[in-house]
Amino acid sequence: MNEHPIVRASCIGIIMDGNRRWAKENDLPIYEGHSEGYKKLKEAVRWAREAGISHVAVYAFSTENWQRSEQEVGYLMKLFRFILENETQEMVDNRIGVRFVGDRARFSNDMQEMMGKMERATGAAYDVTLHLLMSYGGRAEIVAGVNALLSEGTTSITEDSFAEKLWSHPMPDPDLIIRTGGDKRLSNFLPWQSAYSELFFIDTKWPAFTKEEFDAILAEFSTRERRRGK
Repeated sequence: MNEHPIVRASCIGIIMDGNRRWAKENDLPIYEGHSEGYKKLKEAVRWAREAGISHVAVYAFSTENWQRSEQEVGYLMKLFRFILENETQEMVDNRIGVRFVGDRARFSNDMQEMMGKMERATGAAYDVTLHLLMSYGGRAEIVAGVNALLSEGTTSITEDSFAEKLWSHPMPDPDLIIRTGGDKRLSNFLPWQSAYSELFFIDTKWPAFTKEEFDAILAEFSTRERRRGK
């Protein structure tokens, strides 16, 4: 039997699904699932750093999420604002760089300013970079990239020149993507960047996701042969 070298991930994507269902199952207000989900995200970033993973891209708020109820969107904006106002120093202390990926224009002006402030404060070459996909949709990102090239009068487009116009640039493509919550789809999450990502779908809802499950996923990933069509 041929031995394959151990495959290690440098970038992982996470679709943090199941927050509301987890809250309901635990007799909590539905929106409390989102705050518990943020606590779990901080744990997961720590696990990734311990595993030597330098980039974590998470689906925090999609373009479609704006269509949720006014009460839920308001709660999420309050949670995002709390993070922006209070978490920067913790990110610096833990050597976590933060980047916001998405259509920022849909957020209030002061939230956009706070996003930029957090990015600048955590902009050093830290151990891990957390890419927060907020007001993000993969199709919208692709359209924005095309329009950016058209506005420059570009007549010849390559994969590299197009990738440079994506909101996520220069984030590396995710080596693997984890989706919690039981659904087996990507839901507009990094469609261009995930072309060769290894996919892991698990039933556990995001706030209940454990380090044991995370480590098991990395262990399985390390055994996969990534041929990329070759």
